[in-house]
This record gives sequence, structure tokens and C-alpha cells, in this order.
Amino acid sequence: MDFDEYQLDAERTMRLDLSQGELGAHAILGLCSEAGEVAGIFQKAYQGHDIDPEHVKKELGDVLWMIAECCTAHGWDMGEIAEINIAKLRERYPEGFSKERSLHRREGDV
Repeated sequence: MDFDEYQLDAERTMRLDLSQGELGAHAILGLCSEAGEVAGIFQKAYQGHDIDPEHVKKELGDVLWMIAECCTAHGWDMGEIAEINIAKLRERYPEGFSKERSLHRREGDV
């Protein structure tokens, strides 16, 4: 499944009756919440809990859904966002990850 197909399928379960601002805010708050749930799974490992990979996958799926909602709220295509991100990383790390390049980014590299 590609990102644009995922986004279209995810829209089926979005509250598209919300305003653009409300939908965008819901997406950002939900993204933080779902990312926190992923973090919580790993945090509990320090308390002796086992990490359930299937649970992590489901929570990561919820993170992805929130990203789809954010893109939908702003009229963006997830596929384009993915392409922009990869292009940024290729420029930043043309030979693959480099600690040196990470520590000393060019001005304006966000």
C-alpha cells in the first residue's frame, strides 16, 4: 500500500465534519497522544514488562493514521510528504547517516 492510498482509506474514519482547524488540531493532539502510547510500551520495559511487538505495530499504525489526518486537514498528500522527507535526508546524508553531518548541519537545514 502506498501513502496516498493509505490516506484515502484512512479518510473513511476521519471526522470530516470538523473545520480544517479542528481537524488539524485533532490530528496534532492525537499524534502526540499516540506517540506517547508507543513510548509508554517501551517505558514499561524498565518496569519489567515485556514489549509486545504486535502492540507496538498497532500503536505505530495509530501514529500513521494521525499523520494521514493532519495531511488531509491541510490538503497535503502523504506521498508528497514522504518524498520531501526522503529528499531532505538524501541531501543531508548523501553517503548515509554521518554523526559529523548530524552535529554540523548547514544553516536553514530543518
